[in-house]
Amino acid sequence: MFPITRRAAIGLALVLAAPLAAATDASAQTKLKWAHVYETSEPFHTQSVWAAQEIAKRTNNRYQIDVFPASQLGKEADINQGLSLGTVDMIISGSSFAARAYPPIGVTYYPYIFRDPQHLLTFSKSDVFENLAKGYEEKTGHHIVSLSYYGTRHTSSNKPVKTCADMKGLKIRVPDAPAYLAMPRACGANPTPIAFAEVYLALQNGTVDAQENPLTTIEAKKFFEVQKHIVLTGHIVDSLNTIVSKSVWSKLSPEDKKIFTEVTQEAASRTTQEIQVKEKELVEGFRQRGLTVTEVNTAEFRDAVLKAVTPESAGYRKADWDAIQALK
Repeated sequence: MFPITRRAAIGLALVLAAPLAAATDASAQTKLKWAHVYETSEPFHTQSVWAAQEIAKRTNNRYQIDVFPASQLGKEADINQGLSLGTVDMIISGSSFAARAYPPIGVTYYPYIFRDPQHLLTFSKSDVFENLAKGYEEKTGHHIVSLSYYGTRHTSSNKPVKTCADMKGLKIRVPDAPAYLAMPRACGANPTPIAFAEVYLALQNGTVDAQENPLTTIEAKKFFEVQKHIVLTGHIVDSLNTIVSKSVWSKLSPEDKKIFTEVTQEAASRTTQEIQVKEKELVEGFRQRGLTVTEVNTAEFRDAVLKAVTPESAGYRKADWDAIQALK
């Protein structure tokens, strides 16, 4: 064998060390999957992408978060289950799905519980919300890092609706969660749970006559193409939670938990602002598209709901309902 020089030995050591260093760098980066069911044009997606990039920046790229929109990793029920199965690490989802694991948190979907979006935002910073989120985490292990305004839910229909009684017999699509059934049932409609991704086709082929969603969703999903009337029932001031799985949250350092929380809360605030501006524009926008936009007496609808379905009968705690009502 030929003797190896000191310089050659150093060079060989560097060559051998390079793959090891690369492997160490790669292993230091944690890759996460963040899933939701909304379109790429909606702020729920665009702000999530911003948040993912911001978390990477603030953690020196220790986390690479890929955002999967439009049900790419499953319908809303699937991605909620995915938090426990490990198929997703973060999701954006409504409390109605969180309520399947921890029913009290579903009280936020009780019709007309919130007076307006500002009431919802006050709730998001309250002890009531903190206690409900804590109860959900104790039950599931998953952590709610932020809450954003999704929009005020209204009704679109192929028949005119001016009063609660006008909804009698109306086949209306609702999400598959108990709170969404309250208003349609109180008005005599026939609520029909259908997966979110299948709503357009169901409206188009007449499986249902109507659906209910925020104006921004009616636009994003193009429901206005297969509906003639927008009815401003305003029955639910809706919100979405950003949730981190137990397996991820339990491994984050206190510093990283702070970063994830601050960034997702900022994204939620930015989303909320975008939605509120867009909603104001859409009422006139739908009229310009030739749809009939009808304002209704929401007090009549609210009274019908309270008479037909009390918070307790819907499975919620009256104390939570009272506490939310008392928020100013």
